[in-house]
Amino acid sequence: METKAGDPGAFAQFDLDRVNTPAFVVDAAKLRANCQVLADIRDAADIKVLSALKAFSMWSVAPVIGEYLDGVCASGLWEARLASEFYDGEITTYSPAYKPDELEEICRLSDHVIFNNPVQIERAKMILEQARLTSGDFEIGLRVNPRVPTGEVPRYDPSSPGSRLGFPIDQLTPEMMEGVDGIHFHNLCEQDLEPLQATWDKVFDAIEPWFGQLKWINMGGGHHITRADYQREELIEFLRDAKEDTGAEIYLEPGEAVALDAGILVGTILDSGVNDVPFAITDISATCHMPDVIEAPYRPAMLRERAGEGEPIRLGGPSCLAGDVIGDYSLPVPAEPGQRIAFLDQAHYSMVKTNTFNGVQLPSIWLWDSESDQLDLVKSFDYEDFRNRLS
Repeated sequence: METKAGDPGAFAQFDLDRVNTPAFVVDAAKLRANCQVLADIRDAADIKVLSALKAFSMWSVAPVIGEYLDGVCASGLWEARLASEFYDGEITTYSPAYKPDELEEICRLSDHVIFNNPVQIERAKMILEQARLTSGDFEIGLRVNPRVPTGEVPRYDPSSPGSRLGFPIDQLTPEMMEGVDGIHFHNLCEQDLEPLQATWDKVFDAIEPWFGQLKWINMGGGHHITRADYQREELIEFLRDAKEDTGAEIYLEPGEAVALDAGILVGTILDSGVNDVPFAITDISATCHMPDVIEAPYRPAMLRERAGEGEPIRLGGPSCLAGDVIGDYSLPVPAEPGQRIAFLDQAHYSMVKTNTFNGVQLPSIWLWDSESDQLDLVKSFDYEDFRNRLS
């Protein structure tokens, strides 16, 4: 999988020695710029835009997101609690399945509660009735699976054959739509307008009988709207048409687009050697700090890499996993202990997926404002954070 981001932006001038390592550094100015783009789309198309916490849940910047966007979407109880505690605006919650003993609280916290299939809604009927009596007003949504594969990698494609995500859209019946306030679909991953249009063509035909009943249609995330080459004017026209044709409120819930190119992961070279190829060991771990490097897999872009210059160095992490390899790079610095390196576009997904396998240290989290050059340590982790996750 080839990364579609990796613009260094203001990080091209950032001094990596200003932070300890490993460390995430998030640029508040770039985050604001991304949110402004999303807000401009929202205003021009007269829709609503939510930030997906599953991709970027750095709640210390919740005030920035709240200044521009309409709220957040959560993937379960804990994210809904986080949203309620720190974020402004609406809260939409979707999970492939809910625990019955958590659902009433989710309803209390959420404006929209989206279910994965009609059977779940029927099974939860008594809980939902009780929640309406005690938890206030919320609306019920149904996630549908358009069955339109558009992704580059099947494991990231919600429409891949056998997907558990969403109810097959060609199996909808009028009985299943009773009491459903909104339709949700999420079919994209780092994609632009054309896959969204292909998805909507299928969804439109399937849900047209319920135009007038549906209060809202949530088109999910995966929209790379803040990427420089995204077709934004065409997107605005598309969204306006969708709202006019359906009579429903239209929602987008980007995650990656909120923090695209807004963060780096800084590391230090610990050792180097040669075993058929030159290699270096860093305090950045693909396994622990950037799991998508292995899961996707993909090769993250490196800050200031000298592509094509000299023999590439294979970089790996400090864990004992043989596959803890980040990739081969033409380094901007000598492959020597103490030298600093950084990987681009690491604010989203990497930060939320970190783990302490092997007792590897979690990266600290820093907030930098490239416009004012203010740099603040937001969070650091120590041995107790590792210990307290265990028993």
